[in-house]
Amino acid sequence: MPIYASIDLGGTSIKGVLGDAQGKVLRAASIPTQAHEGPERVLARIADLVESLAREVRARPAALGMGCPGLVDLARGATLFLPNLPAHWRDVPVRDILAPRIGCPVYLLNDVRMATLGELTFGRGRGVRTLVFFALGTGIGGGVAIDGKLRLGPLGAAGELGHQIIVPDGPRCGCGNRGCLEALASGPAIVAEGVRLMQIGLVPHLHASTGGDASRVTTKTMAEAAEAGDGAIRDAIVRAAEYLGIGVANTIVTLHPDLIVLGGGVAQIGDLIFETVRRVVRDRVRMLPTDGIEIEPSLLGDQAGALGGIALAMRGETLGD
Repeated sequence: MPIYASIDLGGTSIKGVLGDAQGKVLRAASIPTQAHEGPERVLARIADLVESLAREVRARPAALGMGCPGLVDLARGATLFLPNLPAHWRDVPVRDILAPRIGCPVYLLNDVRMATLGELTFGRGRGVRTLVFFALGTGIGGGVAIDGKLRLGPLGAAGELGHQIIVPDGPRCGCGNRGCLEALASGPAIVAEGVRLMQIGLVPHLHASTGGDASRVTTKTMAEAAEAGDGAIRDAIVRAAEYLGIGVANTIVTLHPDLIVLGGGVAQIGDLIFETVRRVVRDRVRMLPTDGIEIEPSLLGDQAGALGGIALAMRGETLGD
């Protein structure tokens, strides 16, 4: 049975996995990105990581799927713009550099589209015709699968769900626009409101749990404070979830999917997020029935990207077919 390699390239770490066609992870490892060294050194260390994993299982991968945090050229296997890495990796021929080093084909995809592919292939998306995936973390990314196929668009950029406009003239987003969903409901947006509330003395449980240290405020500590009785924190989380619910509602009336999957760290807040999103969808979607549309947490959790790389390696050139 062939095995496949997966690489998830992040700003601070690189996650490598070897797995099989059933989505079973055989080996996994993580190394620091050290992006300041430049693309060629980072790619050399990725090749070393794949080689190390292959030696452990005594088998060569049939192909490698690699997720990148930005825009990639799918046909050439090159990065076009990775906004959070030094020099932005403009026009780096990743496939041409990596493939000879590791001795197998290399396929690139945006990292969140890769996580969407993982959920579609090995997670809740199995057997689902139309799937929408929201990755809720430091930013808000997304992916769309229609009739069981990942919708990529001409640049592989289709599915940037975090950059739909929710509030005209709202807060400035990292993309340069205003009022994007990411600027309103991402992890940093929620945490910023938690810090503000703590600094004006309205959230005693959050203050106690963090010692009043703003750097210790996270979506997790905020969720715990809300559960402990900080009503203002609960309101802040609900408000962000309402913005998210509007984004989900927009997606539903556009695509009428069978399934919405919410993944990432913000989704781990749990019921407060999911119950609010479901309520907003019921209230705001009036043009079509929503009873049959599931809104669920990711089945794969933080493994969605890794398993998406396995799925990408398996599908290779047929990804868009």
